[in-house]
Parts: sequence; structure tokens; C-alpha cells
Amino acid sequence: MSRRIALIEDEGAIRENYAAALRRVGYTVEPFPDRKSASVALKRRLPDLVIIDIGLGDEAEGGFDLCRELRAASPSLPIIFLTARDGDFDVISGLRLGADDYLTKDVSQPQVLARVAALFRRMDALRSDAGPAEVHTVGDLTLDRNALTVAWKGTKIELTLTEFWMVSSLVRVPGHVKNREQLMRDADIFVDDGTVTSHIKRVRRKFEDADREFNRIETIYGMGYRWKA
Repeated sequence: MSRRIALIEDEGAIRENYAAALRRVGYTVEPFPDRKSASVALKRRLPDLVIIDIGLGDEAEGGFDLCRELRAASPSLPIIFLTARDGDFDVISGLRLGADDYLTKDVSQPQVLARVAALFRRMDALRSDAGPAEVHTVGDLTLDRNALTVAWKGTKIELTLTEFWMVSSLVRVPGHVKNREQLMRDADIFVDDGTVTSHIKRVRRKFEDADREFNRIETIYGMGYRWKA
């Protein structure tokens, strides 16, 4: 069955160009011109992946609002921001809201397609395992690769797909330092160091919300990060 992608973009020509490119490689695309129409439709049925612009018509941050709605509906739904806004504040804001990736419109269509494929590849890889090996326990952490769920001391931690991959990478060998390049390779993302740092900060904050004494994700300055054994 073809993967369903929701594309929310207020500029008609841009929306149709990206929709056509995605359809050419086999995706089913549902285009929406504004936050309201997308919100109504996606509440009825979530797609397999969402691509959102930030500014949507009269709503300067309509994409951010839609991202909040979608993330509340599904912690693991792959979300990509595709926008002309390239400021650090916007990038960090998008990631803090739970986006898996943030692209600016100056990237080529092949790059957009590659990032979409990478997100689907990550999802498929996590769900390809079967049997007892799907659940991985490290101390107080329980990670289920099929269900895409993480629990800390019995409390579920809501992670995005990218965040789940990063935690999975860190806990694979507790105590082993993973540099940013290794985390990007494991998570199948290609972003700058600041974006990796933003993802890690968000993951750490989610664990700390569940347990104020959480200290398992350690920053090794100049090297990377590790899950403390």
C-alpha cells in the first residue's frame, strides 16, 4: 500500500510542485492550503508522514500550532517542517515542538525526498524485528522497538521517531560515547551539530519530567553523549 503524506503549504505553486515530486516516487499525497482544513481532515485519519510550512496564510505560526496538535495526537508520527524560515529560533522551536526534521525551501527536491525516505526507513527498521528481541531493558529503561515506546521506571516517555532512534542508539552499549556523527548515522539524519544538541536536550527534558533525578544521558564535552551504565 502506498504511503500517505499530508502536505500543508499555503502557496499553491509550491504545494503542487512538492506534491508532484512525492507522487512521482510512489507516495499518495494529500495537499492542504491552510492549518484549519488540514486539522479537520487529519483528526479523522492520520497520515503516515506530515510535511508542514510554518507560515500558513494569515497564521504566521500556523504550522507550529498544527505540529502541536499532531504531536498530541501521535508521539511517533513523522513530522517534517519545510519552510523558508531559516533562523535558529525557528529551527529550535520546530524541534522543541516535536518535529523530526527541519528543512528550508532552498534545499533541492531530491534532498526533500531523501529525508522523507529516511524517516520511513527508520520506522520500518524499528518495526522489522519480531519476537522477544523487540524489547530491550537497560536498568530502569524499557525500550520496545516494535511499539516505538520507551518507559523509565514504569512511566512511558513520549518520544518522536528521531528521539526514539537516538535513545536506542545511546542505550545499545551503555557507557559508550556516541559522537554527533554516529548519532546522525544511527538515526539516519543529516543535520548540524546544533540540531543534534536540540534533540538531545529535548529527550533529556522528557526523562527529567518523569523523574527529577534522571541523569543517565551524559554530555561528554568535545566528544558526544553516552548513556551512563
